[in-house]
Amino acid sequence: MGKIILTGDRPTGRLHIGHYVGSLRRRVELQNSGKFDEIYVFIADAQALTDNIDNPEKVRQNVIEVALDYLSVGLDPSKTTIFIQSQIPELCELSFYFMDLVTVARLKRNPTVKTEIEMRGFGKSDDSAENFGTGLPVGFFTYPISQAADITAFKATTVPVGEDQEPMIEQAREIVRKFNSVYGEVLVEPEIMLPENSACMRLPGTDGKAKMSKSLGNCIYLSDSSEEVWAKVKGMYTDPGHLQVSDPGKVEGNTVFTYLDAFCKPEHFDKFADKFVGKKVSFEFHSLDEVKDQYRAGGLGDMMIKNFLYAVLEDTLSPIRERRKQFEQDIPAVYRMLQEGTAKARAKASATLDEVRRAMKINYFDDADLIAQQAEAFRNK
Repeated sequence: MGKIILTGDRPTGRLHIGHYVGSLRRRVELQNSGKFDEIYVFIADAQALTDNIDNPEKVRQNVIEVALDYLSVGLDPSKTTIFIQSQIPELCELSFYFMDLVTVARLKRNPTVKTEIEMRGFGKSDDSAENFGTGLPVGFFTYPISQAADITAFKATTVPVGEDQEPMIEQAREIVRKFNSVYGEVLVEPEIMLPENSACMRLPGTDGKAKMSKSLGNCIYLSDSSEEVWAKVKGMYTDPGHLQVSDPGKVEGNTVFTYLDAFCKPEHFDKFADKFVGKKVSFEFHSLDEVKDQYRAGGLGDMMIKNFLYAVLEDTLSPIRERRKQFEQDIPAVYRMLQEGTAKARAKASATLDEVRRAMKINYFDDADLIAQQAEAFRNK
């Protein structure tokens, strides 16, 4: 059996640097590693509609934004199959069959689902009938089942996601085990692949809040201009107790340092040495640990650290931004790429669905033996 990757994103807005360090950067590395036989990356528009059903235009417009972000970070359609979820009806059929393998009680216990229910204003996530998910769309509630269909349709062996998705992948594994125990070994049980850098598991927002979120307005987008990136870095949350440059500062919980943990590379210290030279002070650093030690000791100002972070971010974002501008010049070509990728993905999903139908014994018109046996039985009545 080959090694297959499946992962994707909801098209509810442009992708930000939290997506980049949490998954996009790793996807490109995996794509170029040559270690995987097939890689599928999808735009989860059907899932996005579960909590945007009254605003389909938002989802529709952001499909192209996500596609452009994919291409700009380095996903290559010749190596990675990029497709649109809603254009593969086989995924809906698989989801329908999987619903019989999961109880409502189990879905309620999924911590990711519970968190999302409350975060999106669908009511409390406790188990009482009168409080659970007031106004909660069934489609959103059953997202773990839909995700299991996405994964299993392509027989994915590896799913690169952030740590907040671990409960979802575990539920997908449970569904696979249940299906295989009832119908035979058809589906593949996926393994989760988490970011290697702990700072990348969940990048906080620029305001220091736990999650970078479009709705909170605390994101740095991959497509942001240099000016927008600088404005967001300049206003970034640091250590509120670090009032004077001479004051000792806290690195832990300091958003600037969290971002540096995620983006900073050893070569940045030679490349941007001038960022640590001010009117009255000059520092020579060779590692991020040295910067942190100096900040803790005092004497290193927040603005100097922010200047360095901005340079580091621009070193990453500038080429992404330039590639995006090139792809923006031929949007019809991007849609052709999506159409070709979707056709390829649908063929794979269709083959898996055929296996599922045979295992479930609902492939009536394809089962010549069944028809012949029943014909013989009725003739002998």
